[in-house]
Amino acid sequence: MKLLMHTCCAPCSVYCIESLRNENIEPTIYWYNPNIHPYMEYKARRDCLKEYAKSIEVEAIFQEEYGLREFTKNVIKDLNNRCQNYCYRVRLEQTAKYAKENGFDSITTTLLVSPYQKHELLKEQGEEIAKKYGLEFMYRDFRPGFKDGQTKARELGLYMQKYCGCVFSEEDRYSKKIEKDKKTQKQ
Repeated sequence: MKLLMHTCCAPCSVYCIESLRNENIEPTIYWYNPNIHPYMEYKARRDCLKEYAKSIEVEAIFQEEYGLREFTKNVIKDLNNRCQNYCYRVRLEQTAKYAKENGFDSITTTLLVSPYQKHELLKEQGEEIAKKYGLEFMYRDFRPGFKDGQTKARELGLYMQKYCGCVFSEEDRYSKKIEKDKKTQKQ
């Protein structure tokens, strides 16, 4: 099996890579995340992943596409469904396209480790997109290892992001504080 694993960040990859290696599967990690903003966040996540990949000797491919304008153009009409309508799909699609063009036979994603992602939708879209390219979508429910992976990432000193990646998830992160501040301002 020649597996290309879409990788959103180093912390999420820790458990996924260890788990796959325990199955004697050596993934090639693939960075393609035009949904991560602002640029300094994109750069911090990418650069941390580059260093981590070197340190554990995993093959890594980095496809640079900081895509704020393209991202906002595609999500602005339906912000509440941006994950499933754009963020998941665009990254899985590009991963499959790269995999097909470069001799891989299967794909997966580190997004499957997060308890915060829409897991069943990721699985459904992954299978659909892989089939379109004549690939296999290697489904693994990595979520049971999320906390262990995060703990190890902290121990390793990896950059730990505080939100999913897009500017709207950053806003979601502060939603309670924003509401509290609105109420305070009215008093």
